[in-house]
Amino acid sequence: FPVAFVVGLVGYHLERALRGEPPPGGPEERSISEQREERKLREIAGEDLTQVVSLKDKLEFAPRAVLNRNRPEKS
Repeated sequence: FPVAFVVGLVGYHLERALRGEPPPGGPEERSISEQREERKLREIAGEDLTQVVSLKDKLEFAPRAVLNRNRPEKS
């Protein structure tokens, strides 16, 4: 334990000397979930949300219902 403590202490001070002091009052890092939410908002900002796929077109890609009870027959 004492050896690991000394190695960690030396590594901590060495890294701090190489990187330098962080700027005081710098911008706080946002969490991953906050970054994800902002990215999602930027992605949908330019989209026209009134253009949606019709339900008739969506039925083609829906999984088949058990015994086809919920899908009308195509002719």
